[in-house]
Amino acid sequence: MSFFSNAAVNRLNLHSGIQTLAQEAGGIFILVFLLKAGVPAPLVLCSMAAMTALRFILRPFVLPFARRFGLRTTLVLGTALEAAVFPILPFVKGVDGAFLAMVLVSPLGSVLYWTCYHAYFAAVGDAEHRGGQVAIRTALLALVGIGAPLLGGWALFLGGPWLAFPAAGMVQVLAALPLLGAPQVAVADDAPGGFRAAWLGSALMACDGVFAGGYHYVWQVALFIALGESFTAYGGAMALSALAGTVFTLWIGKHIDAGKGRSAIVIAFVVAAGVLALRGVSLGSPWLAVTANALGALVVAVWVPALMAPIYNLAKASPCPLRFSVATEGGWDIGCGLSCLAGAAIVASGATYAAPILIGLVGVTMASGLLWRGYGASGPTALST
Repeated sequence: MSFFSNAAVNRLNLHSGIQTLAQEAGGIFILVFLLKAGVPAPLVLCSMAAMTALRFILRPFVLPFARRFGLRTTLVLGTALEAAVFPILPFVKGVDGAFLAMVLVSPLGSVLYWTCYHAYFAAVGDAEHRGGQVAIRTALLALVGIGAPLLGGWALFLGGPWLAFPAAGMVQVLAALPLLGAPQVAVADDAPGGFRAAWLGSALMACDGVFAGGYHYVWQVALFIALGESFTAYGGAMALSALAGTVFTLWIGKHIDAGKGRSAIVIAFVVAAGVLALRGVSLGSPWLAVTANALGALVVAVWVPALMAPIYNLAKASPCPLRFSVATEGGWDIGCGLSCLAGAAIVASGATYAAPILIGLVGVTMASGLLWRGYGASGPTALST
């Protein structure tokens, strides 16, 4: 496949695979571990909202740092700092000092990592193969995601947080190694219109943040409760989900690159809305909840390439991909934070988890409308700022 010819993207995807191993074996257990450690569910969701708020506040500081040291170097640092939260987690025993430290430390690596990751992927990737390159990455992450949650669940079951989370942290640090030989990408000292060019990407990412709040974060808490707060059952459910979506994502990526972006959006919307609705009604039955979680892999397979291929192309075409990413990631923070806060309020009121999960429908509907207008009939390159 021609989209394998880009060595920088290949290195970045290898890095993403190792990063995903750490996050799928450790990161996806953070919110549910807090629940198991005695943090009430509404406060678990509020902690997620607080972390996104801190990311939003810190994000402007990424730009001067990356201008000084380069995009790749900043990404390497962010990768290593993403591991800092894992050694803190075993100390959490409810709403205590360790819990507060986790909330304060987690955004430090995250804000550097994701802002620079998306900017770097946009800068080194190829517009004509963007759908395929994003799809290859998504499929690789799905493959890693088959085994990693099982490892994380069993590590928590057999060795507890003192084994599982430090091990995930070590893998997270190792994820920086493939980046060391990747090309450096300079960040311009001045880029007129750099932030203004990101308005469409920011709107799309804000909608995706709303979607992620219900689809991903509220669902994690709800699924864990539905499965009897078992780490192994939760890890198994996540592994099954990854297995379900590995192949389908490659087809969607090629579909986008062939100039069929609008049909990809229709498929993505129908799948996302259907799975969200199923998740909303599944929580009374563990087996139905596991099925709804497994079908969620199809959402990732179709949604991520359909959304991120045009965003990366917009970023590459903008005056500065990093400034573009600062703006778009800020949009995601706002959308996800508000979605998690709304979910916390609904859960605290005594309602079921169905309503906060279905908040995600608002985000996916709005994003699909924007993408439909942007794709036109000519594929991802039809989007304009």
